[in-house]
Amino acid sequence: MYLSRFLSLHTLWVTVSSVMQHYPSVWGHYDVCKTQIYTEEGKVWDYMACQPEARDMIKYVKVTLDPPDITCGDPPETFCAMGNPYMCNNECDASTQELAHPPELMFDLEGRHPSTFWQSTTWKDYPKPLHVNITLSWNKTIELTDNIVITFESGRPDQMILEKSLDYGRTWQPYQYYATDCLDAFHMDPKSVRDLSQHTVLEIICTEEYSTGYMTNSKIIHFEIKDRFAFFAGPRLHNMASLYGQLDTTKKLRDFFTITDLRIRLLRPATGEIYVDEQHLARYFYAISDIRVYGRCKCNLHATGCKEENKRLLCECEHNTTGPDCGKCKKNYQGRPWSPGSYLPIPKGTANICIPSISSIGNPPKFDRIWPNISSLEVSKPNQVAPKLAMSTVSSVQVANHKRANVCDNELLHCQNGGTCINNVRCQCPPAYTGILCEKLRCEREPGGCGRSSAPGRAAPGPAPRRGLCAAARKRDKARRSPLESLKGKRKEKKNSKNNRIQTRKAELN
Repeated sequence: MYLSRFLSLHTLWVTVSSVMQHYPSVWGHYDVCKTQIYTEEGKVWDYMACQPEARDMIKYVKVTLDPPDITCGDPPETFCAMGNPYMCNNECDASTQELAHPPELMFDLEGRHPSTFWQSTTWKDYPKPLHVNITLSWNKTIELTDNIVITFESGRPDQMILEKSLDYGRTWQPYQYYATDCLDAFHMDPKSVRDLSQHTVLEIICTEEYSTGYMTNSKIIHFEIKDRFAFFAGPRLHNMASLYGQLDTTKKLRDFFTITDLRIRLLRPATGEIYVDEQHLARYFYAISDIRVYGRCKCNLHATGCKEENKRLLCECEHNTTGPDCGKCKKNYQGRPWSPGSYLPIPKGTANICIPSISSIGNPPKFDRIWPNISSLEVSKPNQVAPKLAMSTVSSVQVANHKRANVCDNELLHCQNGGTCINNVRCQCPPAYTGILCEKLRCEREPGGCGRSSAPGRAAPGPAPRRGLCAAARKRDKARRSPLESLKGKRKEKKNSKNNRIQTRKAELN
């Protein structure tokens, strides 16, 4: 008994695990752009919204310092240790590798012992401010997915501003202010991210949490991305569907977590005191040992890959899109305006793929798909059929005449028999009909056809209901003939009437 229960639970767990492995998008990963599915017309592609995996974006960053000569070591100078600010026998010398502290050491893997760090010159020009701008550029739009973390080897600065740019450094806007005294430094009341809510999550705040001067156990400054996500997804970020829904429908929220550049503005070094000790200015400097920025390439939900090419990140676009951010449709795929993908509906989202241009006359569109047999489309003229696109979000079938018109674009391509036109690219047929334009009776494809009884031994409903259904369908089919068929019928009736009059006239003459 216990063994059978254990085996049942084990089977259930294996089944659930299998489902979770095959449908990762249920958890909001959006890591698949398309998948093959089987339909009545054969094997086709099912398209969905997709995005690259999050990664350590520091691997691809370009760093710029302003002023350019702010790094210590040229000329060599001594500075005081952070742990003991009165021990001033440490040396920075750019010409000696062991004593140099160049900017790239903010991003290394801590290979040198005990730690490696960039360091500025000391505050030897006091009372002139010691200002440093550290700009991180990606030449690519990035969507942040985790906290920005800056680790200082010196004391954390008394005043600092973290800024962002969305236009490659042309304009800047503050992300967060940091100070030992927010009111004095920036005329702002101190707050923390915990004071925010869903309605105020975009508020720019000044925090005093990360400005504590000389404390060896307090080196880190955060910009809290995940805490802001938690207002929508819950404390442990379990409800990512809610977050993705908000990002999809609120452009300001989406832009808040999107950057092309970051700028760290160091405005006042850690002093640890109210007044600056002018006799020991070598105590005051900036030193950063690590910066972490996690995010993903912004590809407008049209790619799962992002590659580095010529020292630049580029999306590996799908859905017939192109550009660094998949921000436009490919040539010959401009049948409708480009649109970004959508996270909704959860979990697959909406692909919003680009469709072939009407202007591409005579050039069959090159879909990245398996082309079906013409016979599987149940049409008589192959040149009237364009490739199928079975998509849960955009379209299922594209039907075209020799000018590649879309379904419902003209009278000859209207959905028949009560079918509904979906996005000008496919017909949604009533239960009794099938085919590109709902022009075929579904029962004609079943064994026995529409006018005969079911095959022996079938457990399906009896023949009478099927005959009744198909008879009614045929009646509706006759009543809902296409305009072309109606025109042909009228011409035939007119011709028959004329023939009857001629025959009557001949009989009268005889």
